[in-house]
Amino acid sequence: MHALFYPFHLCHKRTLTQLMNEYEVIHFRDFMALQLTAFMGTTAYPDRMGDYYPHFLESGRLAQGHNVSGALSQSLISEVDRDLADSGWRSIFQQALSTDYRFQRGLFEEAELRVPQGNHDQFPAITSTFGSRDWQDTLFTVDSIKRSSRNTSPRRPDPGFEYGWALIKTSAALRQTIQLCHHLHTVAVTDSTSHFHLLAQTCQRENLDLPNICLQRNGY
Repeated sequence: MHALFYPFHLCHKRTLTQLMNEYEVIHFRDFMALQLTAFMGTTAYPDRMGDYYPHFLESGRLAQGHNVSGALSQSLISEVDRDLADSGWRSIFQQALSTDYRFQRGLFEEAELRVPQGNHDQFPAITSTFGSRDWQDTLFTVDSIKRSSRNTSPRRPDPGFEYGWALIKTSAALRQTIQLCHHLHTVAVTDSTSHFHLLAQTCQRENLDLPNICLQRNGY
């Protein structure tokens, strides 16, 4: 059986060991660099799992090179908007963003997660504003987030945009997971409980038939 690891392009060595014990071939996507507008997007990291484990790549146990970067297609925009309009999905996302550091770390740089000390020229960690339930109940669409991207900058990040952009990146990664799994005929496997529940919520809401498995990270 083949498995696609999601939502990240790399995994921990101990997770890889679990995957190798359970599945014949493990697929990894390339880093997802999304282009939201002409002026806003994420930059791809060039590393791949095969760079670290070339023997698995050569033996065929590891497959990679699945591209998920670029501008959002109209169909993907519609799918993301459905996630963002789902109160159940948004509740899981809000809980993860408030309490799951690894989930936060997948969306924000390390510096954005720390509250600077003794420097009044700096702004507090961007995620420190996201604990309120008001965020969960705020309506977001891809179009509204594109518009709000004009109000943000590295010096003065706009919390509304940063929250919405995190929503888009999360939903898009999971939607790409669904597409890749169906195309490659694989099961979806993750070691992130938060992403597992988010993908399960989407599949349940839309009656999507996709085996979805969560590996437990014990002690790492």
